[in-house]
Amino acid sequence: MELQYFDYKYSFPLESGESLPGFRLAYTTRGKLNENASNVVWICHALTGNADAGDWWGGMVGPGKFFDPAQDFIVCANVLGSCYGSTGPLSVNPATKQPYYHDFPSITIRDIVGALDLLRQELGIETIQTCIGGSVGGEQALEWAISQPNLIKNLVLIAVSAVASPWCIAFNEAQRMAIEADPTWCERRDDAGVAGMKAARAMAMISYRNYDTYGFTQALDNNEQLDGYKAAGYQRYQGDKLADRFNAFTYWTLSKVMDSHNVGRNRGSILNALGQVKAKTLVVGIRSDLLFPPSEQQFLARHIPEAAYEEIDSLYGHDGFLIEFRPLAGIIRRWILAAEADKKTVEPIKSI
Repeated sequence: MELQYFDYKYSFPLESGESLPGFRLAYTTRGKLNENASNVVWICHALTGNADAGDWWGGMVGPGKFFDPAQDFIVCANVLGSCYGSTGPLSVNPATKQPYYHDFPSITIRDIVGALDLLRQELGIETIQTCIGGSVGGEQALEWAISQPNLIKNLVLIAVSAVASPWCIAFNEAQRMAIEADPTWCERRDDAGVAGMKAARAMAMISYRNYDTYGFTQALDNNEQLDGYKAAGYQRYQGDKLADRFNAFTYWTLSKVMDSHNVGRNRGSILNALGQVKAKTLVVGIRSDLLFPPSEQQFLARHIPEAAYEEIDSLYGHDGFLIEFRPLAGIIRRWILAAEADKKTVEPIKSI
């Protein structure tokens, strides 16, 4: 899938009061826009995702899949602050002609959505038929539906909350402490803090999965073991795997972005903000999710007007939204069919 680029060449004010002197977003599109532009599917990626949704969500996106380019015009953009082609900490600061590194400005979910909306305008998209995201992607989708109430027709929020919980922020801070403990973190080089990031990712995996996940997938080989445990090797593997494709500056930046999520900020209250959503909304929880427990999705479903709530029973905790594509596709399909049936029942009978 070929990356495309959107370059915004004007000063971009940030929620913190700082600004970026322009930015770049990397994005992909699949399929074609239909005649009445009613087939746009915008997928918002999670923390370490990229612009190719078929890469990290192959069970949901692609030919013959739920989001099929034969019918849908699928857009996915790499978020501001990431390292997959969009402007982030390793990008060159025009003012210094050197990479930003530690000096990359503080950004928020709201800033990311503001950048996505500029891309949306550049693409000439006036209506998003379906906007979907899980985790940090769900935070973007929700924020977008609040800030642009008439833009999105169908909103699908998976494993997400209205505000970052103290529990979630604590996990993120522990990971940043691991990065800080790396003696190279203070250096201005691309691979600074990489050992700390490996430890941070290992911590994150514990929050993405749960007790039962590890018990099932990383069980002891035998009762005589004194070392070489599967669970220990798995943690190191996950750290190494992320280090091959990510950097500590981006990880740090986007974990802070995750902490910033609060739809009620400067909107009176969280309930007031959720009440502004006009999109037809489906909220999906994962029963075994430790990081974003189902109570957070149930809260969203209660306070977003006429939202529906469904739950997936998965062994894989928070990561279930990336793995359980069959039940997820089934839930969304039933929701859409039910919505279409309801629409037909309220349509007036045409006179003959």
